[in-house]
Amino acid sequence: MDKVLLILVDGMRPDSIAACGSEYADNMLKSCRYKDMQAKTVFPSVTLPCHMSLFHSVVPQRHGILTNTFVPMARLVDGLIEKLHNAGKRCAFYYTWEQLRDLAKPGMLDCSLCSAMFHEQGIKADRTVTDAAIAAMAAEKPDFIFLYLGWADETGHRFGWMSEEYLDIVSEEWANIERVLAATPEEYKVIITADHGGHDMNHGSDAPEDMTIPVIIPEHGSPDEFTGEHISILDIAPTIAKWLGAAPDEQWIGRPIVK
Repeated sequence: MDKVLLILVDGMRPDSIAACGSEYADNMLKSCRYKDMQAKTVFPSVTLPCHMSLFHSVVPQRHGILTNTFVPMARLVDGLIEKLHNAGKRCAFYYTWEQLRDLAKPGMLDCSLCSAMFHEQGIKADRTVTDAAIAAMAAEKPDFIFLYLGWADETGHRFGWMSEEYLDIVSEEWANIERVLAATPEEYKVIITADHGGHDMNHGSDAPEDMTIPVIIPEHGSPDEFTGEHISILDIAPTIAKWLGAAPDEQWIGRPIVK
C-alpha cells in the first residue's frame, strides 16, 4: 500500500535549485520521475495562505487567510489531513514554524513535532525535524508525512533571495532532503515543493519570482502516469489523496497530476 512523504522547503525558488551548488539536487533534476519548474502558487504569495491553499485546495479568498495570522474559515472546507484521517490513514507533521499547527483540525494528526526556528539555531531546527521524520518512517511508518524546512525563507528575508547566503541554505536543505530520501522506505511516494518564491528581501506579490514554485517527484514508490500539464499548488492535495485512496472534498478546485 502506497504511503506519501511531502517535503516543502519554504521560499525555495525553482532557479535556486540549480544555482545552489548541490550535486544531489542537480542529479535529482536529471533523474526525477516528474518535475514542473514553472508550477504556480496562490496570491498573496505568503507562507500561511499558501500552505492553507496547498492543504485545502482552495484559493486564499475562499479560505479567508490572507496573512500569516490564522483566522477560522467562515465556511469550512475539509483539508487533506481531515480527508486522510477519515479514510483511516495515519498522518504526521514535522515542522519548524509554529503557525502551521492550524493546517489540521485538532485530533487529526497521529504525531507532530515542531522544532521552532530561532536565529541562534539556524539550520539546526530543520535538521532536527528531518531526523524526526527519518525516525518515524523507521518505526511508526505513518501513511502521510509532511516535512517542512523553513530556514531558506528566513535567510531570504535576512540576506535576499538568490544571495550567496540564501543559496548556501538551499544547498543545506538539499542535504536534508538527501538524508531523508536515503532513509525513506520504497513504499513511499515523494513530492518535493515550495510554498512560494521571493525577490529582493521579500515575497507576497504576484511577480513571477514570488509566484513560481518547483514540484519534483523523485524515482521512488510505485510508478505513475502524469497529466503533463503545468500545475498549481492547489493540485498537490488532490494528488496525495488519490495516491492514498481518500476521497477529495467536493469544494476542492485542484486536480490530481496523475492519471
